[in-house]
Amino acid sequence: MRDAGQRTVLAFDFGTKSIGVAVGQEITATASPLPALKARDGIPDWERVESLYTQWEPDLVVVGLPLNMDGTEQDVTQRAKKFANRLHGRFRRPVETWDERLSTADAKAMLFELGGYKKLTKEKIDSVSACVIFTSWAENQYQ
Repeated sequence: MRDAGQRTVLAFDFGTKSIGVAVGQEITATASPLPALKARDGIPDWERVESLYTQWEPDLVVVGLPLNMDGTEQDVTQRAKKFANRLHGRFRRPVETWDERLSTADAKAMLFELGGYKKLTKEKIDSVSACVIFTSWAENQYQ
């Protein structure tokens, strides 16, 4: 595993129908969106997830934790935690959860700036949200 600050990180924006994915580099604190994963009631195609791990060889994984604006948990919060635990159990890489409040709103604003309403597809929003989650996490690691 690479040293902190040099790691490759997979970031996930958990959803019950779609899971956004991004790959980030700690050294630059930037991430690139990857194709979102389709999910059935929050369960992805684990073979596709495994191929992401094989391709990117992440040192760490960050899963967005959906919270209410006041910081309390919502129904999907426990499901995101369960997804994070499953990732850790299956792939044996460290997994952290990160507060994702407003990541979807930020992603929509970024996509709109890049191309107006035609860029605002669900799949793109979810994966850009994963980028926002990674960036927020990375920026807060060394403060």
